[in-house]
Amino acid sequence: MATDTLKSTAGAGGAPGGLRRLLLDNGALTALIVLVVALSALSGDFLTADNLLNVGVQAAVTAILAFGVTFVIVSAGIDLSVGSVAALSATVLAWSATSQGLPVGVAVLLAVVTGVGCGLVNGFLISYGKLPPFIATLAMLSVARGLSLVISQGSPIAFPDSVSHLGDTLGGWLPVPVLVMVVMGLITAFVLGRTYIGRSMYAIGGNEEAARLSGLRVRKHKLAIYALSGVFAAVAGVVLAARLSSAQPQAADGYELDAIAAVVIGGASLAGGIGKASGTLVGALILAVLRNGLNLLNVSAFWQQVVIGAVIALAVLLDTARRRAGATPVVAGTGGGTGRQAATYALAAVVTVAVVGATSFLHGGSSTASTPKVGLSLSTLNNPFFVQIRKGAQAEADRLGVNLTVTDAQNDASQQANQLQNFTSSNLGAIIVNPVDSDAAGPSVRAAGQARIPVIAVDRGVNKAKTETLVASDNVTGGELAAKTLAEKLGGKGKIVILQGQAGTSAARERAAGFAAGLKAYPGIRVVAQQPADFDRTKGLDVMSNLLQAHPDVQGVIAANDEMALGAIKALGSKAGTSVQVVGFDGTPDGLTAVEGGTLYASVAQQPSQLGKIAVDNALRALQGKKVEQTVKVPVKVVTKKNVAGFSG
Repeated sequence: MATDTLKSTAGAGGAPGGLRRLLLDNGALTALIVLVVALSALSGDFLTADNLLNVGVQAAVTAILAFGVTFVIVSAGIDLSVGSVAALSATVLAWSATSQGLPVGVAVLLAVVTGVGCGLVNGFLISYGKLPPFIATLAMLSVARGLSLVISQGSPIAFPDSVSHLGDTLGGWLPVPVLVMVVMGLITAFVLGRTYIGRSMYAIGGNEEAARLSGLRVRKHKLAIYALSGVFAAVAGVVLAARLSSAQPQAADGYELDAIAAVVIGGASLAGGIGKASGTLVGALILAVLRNGLNLLNVSAFWQQVVIGAVIALAVLLDTARRRAGATPVVAGTGGGTGRQAATYALAAVVTVAVVGATSFLHGGSSTASTPKVGLSLSTLNNPFFVQIRKGAQAEADRLGVNLTVTDAQNDASQQANQLQNFTSSNLGAIIVNPVDSDAAGPSVRAAGQARIPVIAVDRGVNKAKTETLVASDNVTGGELAAKTLAEKLGGKGKIVILQGQAGTSAARERAAGFAAGLKAYPGIRVVAQQPADFDRTKGLDVMSNLLQAHPDVQGVIAANDEMALGAIKALGSKAGTSVQVVGFDGTPDGLTAVEGGTLYASVAQQPSQLGKIAVDNALRALQGKKVEQTVKVPVKVVTKKNVAGFSG
């Protein structure tokens, strides 16, 4: 029978060979030890109780998802839908407990049933529909994400307080997400090693045809396997939403890749038949430790992606090397392998503690640096507007002698929560946050406040949490100006389309509200279509191209940012700036160039570099205990061809 662990072959004896075999068979654990030791030596902020608990919390959601994916990969399948299923389950819970007024217990049950239902659909399509697992779960990824957006109408739904406690701590120090992760890990280990369905997973993954001929009802087992994955995804979604105090329809986007990576890094084989709960946990911890450590070391957000990708590739190479070295399977659930594994983990713990204890002396006598340290968490760096905020902030930090650490949340509220936690556990004097979502940032900002770290909000405010100041333009007022500018250019009548921002984000909601408010004064303007293009130029091009097929006589376009406006201009071709007028938002360099060229009629400019500059100024003042204004408004300005030459963002 195929198995969940590997063991040395006879003839690999000798001390050097034994050590080599030990390292190969426990490559993930070895890598985790090396990472912990290296980061302890490089950063004095890493090896603190608060930061280590942060790592556990940040690993929790990925680990819970990965435990469910372990069942699937052991049986030689794949599940790409777990991130979307997690978001859908959390949305169902929040919607049923708030909008529908159901008891929280019933709402939680519905969330779990949602996860089971998605898993059963995956299993049915794969077992009875004969679809490849990749295709079936890819389809569910899209369906579940779409349903989450439909139910929530694209906006976050606040979590009931009784469920939000899942994101709190027990006794003031033990995070509940870590406890849930441990419980789900123990369940995974029990299912894999001590149950009939667990043994069946290894048999199916090792040789599905042989398993079928041996009497296993493979189809029904696959239904159960994917249903289990759905249950774990639902639990992960609830834990994630509890951390953010809201169900985010775009939550856990891309987490399926992290979950699969954690399983593979932990020693499982994508070919099936090999995998274990402890390895998956180690894989999830490696990803969390890497991200945490790279944040503490102020490594560029772009390079962090490169490092994570390299680690995944190295994990697969290690798996290949392990197989070529002649490792042989050990029957799942046998006592000898379990005892040896336990001894290996115990030895690893002792070695880690000893080495880390020694490296801690490197930081024990260091004094606090006189250079002020400030952290800047941006919602994304894949958008010129936020790149300009970073440039303005960095230039001002360099001028003032401030050590500025910049992170990129990649429009993921959970990832931003992790980054803010890392800032809080570091020796930072102040934090600047540009929230992905105003509600989701609340818990992390409150935690920073409890640690007496001043927090400055930039561009968007933070709900249910105290910030020293908000440095922002008014998105609603800007939206009204955009609508007024286009309406007046069209003479108060005409057909227009609106390209909306990414569903679920504060900026998209506020700008859309401004567009609607501004157009009320112009009854002759008819909005023939409104579609999201996710603040992305390529999507703006595609969406506008599609809308032109249905509305070829459109006369105007309002886009919630310049990137989408530039995509729309590309789709319009020669119509842009002649028969069709386009108004953007943000005043990015490319947008202003298009305004100067006449293809973009106007951009509602927010002066992003000024936002970054003023945010750093106020962060330093707050750090020094000086008074700061509660709100600092940076005025928006409509930039057209007439005044673009004199405008500087």
